[in-house]
Amino acid sequence: MFLFSRPTIRRAIVVFSAVIATVVLSLPALAQETVPAVAATAADTAAPAPHLAGTIDTGSTTWLLVSAALVCFMMPGLALFYGGMVRAKNVLNMFMCVMVCVPIVTIQWIACGYSFCFAVPSAISVSGGTAEDGSEKPALSYLGWDSSLVMFKGFSDVSPDSPNYYGKILTSGDTTGAAPTGVPELLFAMFQMMFAIITPALIVGAIAERVKFSAWCLFVILWATLVYDPVAHWVWNVNGWLFQKGVLDFAGGTVVHILAGASALALILILPKRHGFPKGPFLPHSIGWTLMGAGFLMVGWFGFNAGSAIAVAKDYLPVSGAVAVMAFATTAIAGGAATGSWMIAEWLHAGKPTAIGVASGMVAGLVVITPCAGHVSPGSALIIGLIGGVACFLGVQLKQLFKYDDSLDVVGVHGVGGAVGAVLVGYFAIRPAVGGMDQIMLQITGILVAALYGFGLTAILGLIIHKTIGFTVTEHAEEEGLDVSEHGETAYRLN
Repeated sequence: MFLFSRPTIRRAIVVFSAVIATVVLSLPALAQETVPAVAATAADTAAPAPHLAGTIDTGSTTWLLVSAALVCFMMPGLALFYGGMVRAKNVLNMFMCVMVCVPIVTIQWIACGYSFCFAVPSAISVSGGTAEDGSEKPALSYLGWDSSLVMFKGFSDVSPDSPNYYGKILTSGDTTGAAPTGVPELLFAMFQMMFAIITPALIVGAIAERVKFSAWCLFVILWATLVYDPVAHWVWNVNGWLFQKGVLDFAGGTVVHILAGASALALILILPKRHGFPKGPFLPHSIGWTLMGAGFLMVGWFGFNAGSAIAVAKDYLPVSGAVAVMAFATTAIAGGAATGSWMIAEWLHAGKPTAIGVASGMVAGLVVITPCAGHVSPGSALIIGLIGGVACFLGVQLKQLFKYDDSLDVVGVHGVGGAVGAVLVGYFAIRPAVGGMDQIMLQITGILVAALYGFGLTAILGLIIHKTIGFTVTEHAEEEGLDVSEHGETAYRLN
């Protein structure tokens, strides 16, 4: 039995169909009346996104985020590069000495390091003198200090109107008339922290296989505070006295490599050599690790150099613009060229090219181009790389001549390479100044200042530590291997 008769159902269907047809036919008119009103309401009430309002340059910010991660990636690359060149019984100690720089320098950087390096207010400065037009030149600063940057309090507020807003924008690398870069200063601080972390890690290769881990930890925090921070301020802070003098260092030839090389030489000369040096068999246990480490370092170096375009003046913005592209290109070119020139020099000298030589040549080219990267042309980068590979190969041979125990060639690669690059940028620079004899003399001034300061302060720190808690392990501990004696572990369990 049906609840409704067939005529009733037919009438309901006809009525329902008529309603549906009416609604469908009325939709265009309804849309014309209501959609503009909704769109207008949204346009009236929705605030534009920050990057559309011109506050944040998302492209430049993204590139610096990637660059900071790439520089951080260099830490395991350096651990592999160094770890492969030591004996198997010291592998973990080498990794630990490199990687422990991450927590130590991170704490130091947040607590006070960034303020020492990049604060605009100066703790120690002298008058810059008078310009030709009678105006007073900016003061020459020797150390920065801003209490709001201690523990990063200056990046802790959520209100965009606060001077301590975490998203406040960094200004360009101009002493006067600086312009917004579109990149948050907090990101710049993190990017620079990666440089501060890796620089002391470079030094440990010079005293590998004999350094006491506790002494190394103490040295890192003292060195970062007393040596790295002041020199970084002199060269990279817009008020720094070497910056004001016109010394060029795009990404760290002076601040990172010369400083690390000179400091390494100081430790080499004041600390005992490895037992049995130079006659003992100090053979690398895994050259493959070293080759992989060199490859990782080259990948990270693109962020190291091209990311350093964050410091360009307003005339060269945006940060992820033409200067960053040039730095990326010159890094690739010089790294490849130096790999080849080192290999050929070694081939001619020893009769055979080696894998260790290829890895060392690659790193040498990257070191040499670091101060030059965003200042020279791609063609000049090729010449710089070819010169740098041969120069660093010859620099490494110095330890055979003078019999100093530079375990992993830090002085020959980083010290010599950084100095060669710092001089060559004075000749080949095309921006922001044109190279010439005047610029070369400025570069030599920067080299001498960084090298002498780094060598002197490091020697003092090294002697104090060595005469108190001891900087190197005992002969028995060295013979047993630092993995076991310092950490109670072994890298390989072959059973």
